[in-house]
Amino acid sequence: MSNLTNNRLSVTATAAQLTAVKNALQTINSNLPFLVGLTSEERASLPTIDVNNKTFTEDAINAGINNASLLPGYVSVANMQSDMTLFSQLDEIIQLTQQLLEKLEDTQMLAGSEAYTSALTLYKLFGSAADAGVPGTDAIYNQLRTRFAGQGGRLAPATNPNA
Repeated sequence: MSNLTNNRLSVTATAAQLTAVKNALQTINSNLPFLVGLTSEERASLPTIDVNNKTFTEDAINAGINNASLLPGYVSVANMQSDMTLFSQLDEIIQLTQQLLEKLEDTQMLAGSEAYTSALTLYKLFGSAADAGVPGTDAIYNQLRTRFAGQGGRLAPATNPNA
């Protein structure tokens, strides 16, 4: 049984806090109007950049800058530079938002776990109260136990195939 006194969270966000966070997220979104959404197929098919590819790309950009006369007119080193700059800028923002997302998900997980663990304790308490004949607890216990309908239960006794 859970330790009901070990409740690490006992807070809720105020309406003002939720509004401020939603507004801040909208501000971030509106300040990056160039963000795109990719399809699953696009995500799977696009070549990605990693540490080695990043170094290679930076080297290619530098080679293009230093040898512009060797490049055809349809190759834009400036566009490549712009893409790499944006990649680096977004890398920092992504790291910060991933840290925030991890904390949001961990806090949500803990809050849900605490609520669910406490609910299981109440279920057991109402079950004990119903077993003890406390008036009104049968209905409560029966309502709560529908969550576990079809799970487990008693197994049929084993039959002896040689009998």
